[in-house]
Amino acid sequence: MNQKSVTSMQRVLTTLGHREPDRVPFFLLATLHGAKEVGLPIKTYFSDPDNVVEGQMRLLAKYRHDCIYSFFYAPVEIAAFGGEVVFTDDGPPNSGEPVIKKTGDIKNLAVPDVKNTPCLEKVLTATQKLKSRVKDDVPIIGVVMSPFSLPVMQMGFDRYFDLMFEKPDLFTHLMQVNQAFCVEWANAQLAAGATAICYFDPVSSTTITTRQMYLKTGFAVAGQTLAKINGPTATHMASGRCLPIIEDIAATGTAAVGVSCHEDMALIKNACRGKLAVIGNLNGIEMCRWSSEDAEKHVKEVIAKAGAGGGCILSDNHGEIPFQVPDDVLMAISEAAHTWGRYPLNWTADK
Repeated sequence: MNQKSVTSMQRVLTTLGHREPDRVPFFLLATLHGAKEVGLPIKTYFSDPDNVVEGQMRLLAKYRHDCIYSFFYAPVEIAAFGGEVVFTDDGPPNSGEPVIKKTGDIKNLAVPDVKNTPCLEKVLTATQKLKSRVKDDVPIIGVVMSPFSLPVMQMGFDRYFDLMFEKPDLFTHLMQVNQAFCVEWANAQLAAGATAICYFDPVSSTTITTRQMYLKTGFAVAGQTLAKINGPTATHMASGRCLPIIEDIAATGTAAVGVSCHEDMALIKNACRGKLAVIGNLNGIEMCRWSSEDAEKHVKEVIAKAGAGGGCILSDNHGEIPFQVPDDVLMAISEAAHTWGRYPLNWTADK
């Protein structure tokens, strides 16, 4: 391909088809850095969709990556259920007090009205405006928390795992409520202009859940949920391991998987070949102290292990770049991706 004639959308679609485009696509999944770009505190930045639109467009131009990330922050979904969002000056917003304070509250949990919930409306407005700016040239990635992983924020890890094992009827009810919300929320983002949905599902990772438990819970939930989403999805384990369940993840109908920095990309790519595209797996935490040379080394390693034959999108391993990662490191990652990601990857022959 002639690199100048290829849009990010074409590049990504070619890669998802397990073919080689002009270069390995590069997703900079940055949210908080948009606030830096427009010079606003994080809470102020997310208060107005126009700020997020401007931040994402500046990041796109600055780092020349291949997607728009319409994601605001994870607890936007908790806010939709009536919960609290706690903002900090130098990190992602977090969930406050659990919306499910005791298991009996699950019976009264209602599915939020996506189109009439202010915090969600802001995301949809930003998505619409971003779509008007990038048209079909750049993929817009929307985000949902999986129904299986959302309860960690709704009620806390300990109570959620007790629920899974001790109260299966309430667990099933919670999954039904969360599935209904997840599907409506995903489809609203697609209707607003998102190209695809990132389905964050860290509790399904083998870092947290055994494969046996996953097949009984997160796997079944994912299959049911993804089938009702009206567009392509990528399942992201948000730093969790997934190699032992790659075949299962593929069976849910998702198109790609976001993988951990603690897994070997060569093994992951081999397991995913022809079934799933691989997204990852740069260590976002370590990025905070990388030099430019470190950034180039790690980018080359990912590309050398997983780039051949398409089916690989270079990105971080968590799905969100930490606020503390310096701009010069992000620029070094971008430069390395553009330099070493060009096909054919002849330089990898001696690796």
